[in-house]
Amino acid sequence: MSRARCFEWHAHFRRGKTSLEDDERSGRPSTGSTPKNVETIRRLVHEDHQRTIKDIAAIVNVSYGTVQTIFTCDLNMHRVAANFVPRLLTPKQKEHHVAICQDLHQHALDDPSFMSRVITGDESWVYGYDPETKQQSLQWKSPGSPRPKKARQCRTATKSMLIVFFDV
Repeated sequence: MSRARCFEWHAHFRRGKTSLEDDERSGRPSTGSTPKNVETIRRLVHEDHQRTIKDIAAIVNVSYGTVQTIFTCDLNMHRVAANFVPRLLTPKQKEHHVAICQDLHQHALDDPSFMSRVITGDESWVYGYDPETKQQSLQWKSPGSPRPKKARQCRTATKSMLIVFFDV
């Protein structure tokens, strides 16, 4: 304890103070981690999982550190980047892909020379894609919720014709 602080405490006790606790005083509370703020932050993050701590701190009018503490301690949430997948398929498209694969597998089992007779060609336009950066895809996630997925769908001006032929 500093010397000045000791003299300050001594002066308080000479004036009749009998407790070591600090006196009540008006002003901002020592912590912004109130149940009301926790609930407000929970609501805000569920509205938009990509909100940053800085944005939420400005909305709720508490410090950056308080919002960070509420996320990690009270809400048990952490920021994670979305997993990139080539494209998101509908359940019907997934079922169709499985059916085709099972059909081709059955043909290959029934006829051992099936694959040696397959010659296929395809032509298609190929677009360049500009995925979001990892920083842009960060979202808040609870421990029980699944990791977010995001398709690379920001098409660029790059466009090329791709022609491919396959055989055994």
